[in-house]
Amino acid sequence: MPITLEQAKQLKYGDYLYANCLFNADEKTPRKYKINGKPKTWKRDPDRIKVPLKWGLYEYGELTNGTYEGNQFTYFLNEMELTEEAAIKQSTKE
Repeated sequence: MPITLEQAKQLKYGDYLYANCLFNADEKTPRKYKINGKPKTWKRDPDRIKVPLKWGLYEYGELTNGTYEGNQFTYFLNEMELTEEAAIKQSTKE
């Protein structure tokens, strides 16, 4: 089950997320993303969130709940899992 908005708001620097649709070069293990900062939320729109992510040496992006802004790599809540096992299970289900 993909992460929820409330779970995304509870993330903190140093936590890891796993993609349920993108894989490493071996095509078996899901990509692992590190939370690279504090989740940003808005008072006027409590359903809006941005969480900075890092993958590898040079790829930075953000996790969002459906709004795309800019030319960064943007990932959505339904593409991420909290554990590697859940990401593998979700990817095999599709």
